[in-house]
Amino acid sequence: MTEERPTNQAYSTEIPQLSDLAQHLGKELGVSHYMKITQDMIDTFARITGDNQWIHIDPEKSAKYSPYKKTVAHGFLVLSLTSKFCFETFKIKDIVMGVNYGLDKVRFMNAVPEGALLRARVSLMDFSPFEGGAKYKLKLVFELKGEEKPACVAEFIAQAYTRPKSGKA
Repeated sequence: MTEERPTNQAYSTEIPQLSDLAQHLGKELGVSHYMKITQDMIDTFARITGDNQWIHIDPEKSAKYSPYKKTVAHGFLVLSLTSKFCFETFKIKDIVMGVNYGLDKVRFMNAVPEGALLRARVSLMDFSPFEGGAKYKLKLVFELKGEEKPACVAEFIAQAYTRPKSGKA
């Protein structure tokens, strides 16, 4: 019997072994909890990256001149939440480490205004095992509460290992 998953509630999938991930190919792995995007987060990201455009860091100017009437998060701030949302939506119990491999087809489709609630819906697109681990591709749809159009859609590629490359933990 197929387990029914809630479409609007946060949930995660626990996967006993990395090799079991293949059984989830083409399926949703989970939906994260909503996270409030604050001006403090936006300002911190701007300071770290040097992207200090007024549309991100100047609430008064944004209220007057921006089509959004408030500041908006950087697209790369949204994308940087990939790991957080992946950790929330699925757990593979036997992996000892994971590494980012890359991204494909990233699109920023909707602005994320300060104060917005953002979450991610994560599904498995591809799975390729190798000795001691696997490479897999996930589709992340970054959703804004109350909006039909997602903020971002990205394909994230990761590698996971069931034992460290050196053979030592």
